[in-house]
Amino acid sequence: MNRAPNAPLPAKLTPNLGLKMRNTFGFDATAELAYEVTSTNQIAEVLADINHQKTSWRVLGGGSNVILPQKLRGATLLMNILGQEILTSDENSTLLAVGAGVSWHDLVAWTLENDLPGLENLALIPGTVGAAPIQNIGAYGVEVGESIAYIEAYDSKEQTFVTLTKEDCQFAYRDSYFKQHPNRFIVTKVVFKIPKDWEARIYYADLAKQFSENSNPSPEDIFLAVCKIRTQKLPDPKVIGNTGSFFQNPIVSNEQHETLLKSYASLVSYPDAPGTRKLAAGWLIDQCGFKGQRMGSVGVYENQALVLVNHGGGTAQDILSLAKCIQDKVRAEFGVSLQIEPNIL
Repeated sequence: MNRAPNAPLPAKLTPNLGLKMRNTFGFDATAELAYEVTSTNQIAEVLADINHQKTSWRVLGGGSNVILPQKLRGATLLMNILGQEILTSDENSTLLAVGAGVSWHDLVAWTLENDLPGLENLALIPGTVGAAPIQNIGAYGVEVGESIAYIEAYDSKEQTFVTLTKEDCQFAYRDSYFKQHPNRFIVTKVVFKIPKDWEARIYYADLAKQFSENSNPSPEDIFLAVCKIRTQKLPDPKVIGNTGSFFQNPIVSNEQHETLLKSYASLVSYPDAPGTRKLAAGWLIDQCGFKGQRMGSVGVYENQALVLVNHGGGTAQDILSLAKCIQDKVRAEFGVSLQIEPNIL
């Protein structure tokens, strides 16, 4: 077929592509069919090809929040749409558009270099910009959904590009409209609204300790502090395979929180919506004796019980078996259910 002048190149298709470097657990996974998407103009053609083959599909960004099986059947769209630009800026805020394939941490660093503070609490979170709103990533009292103005995506059901406002995205704790409708939307661009009236958010305990003698930290100070804390607590995926926090912090009623406090005076929790408290999942797991424990090729990180790791040669089934042991023990001890944070493909 002849292509018109200046027509976008088709997405690169690679059969049986190894994904070991595309998932931070470092599992030896293989994609049956892998399409490298570098432009929005490629998406409709890719999906048409997939539909013609009558096969399943999913989108993969940096692989920092997924558990991959050894063989990923069907088609995998590798999201590599790059670029960022300032759309508008006035006395109140700046609108910043970012491609879905951009590294999240690189974006956070870029915003500070360009005097656009507000995302610094989310530094060093692995993964891509396009994946961030799906999970509504959060850390140290900040969630990405707070800073999103709207999202551009391809709606595979309606077969058209759509724009979803912040309200449309239905952001909640580690949740969103995208997560509730898996495999429907392909996020291509995220537009952030960065307010000009920045203020430091350092009330989470670990971060507050860093500034016990500095009540007026700069965005750069917070960025560096978050990087320091995360580096101390979390293993480098390039050294030890992991997806960061493996379980969500469970949310309980104030009544259940008070009941637990009677038996566990050192229970770690944080404020949440009225009538509820957010428990520290890492603390619960640590109390059950899992920190530093190993089960074959996988285990619980020695410095942070919330992180499950692949010491080498582990599989998705190994990690899920360990996770179930942890969930069962925490439920038996505290009456609290832990939800797995990464997506199981």
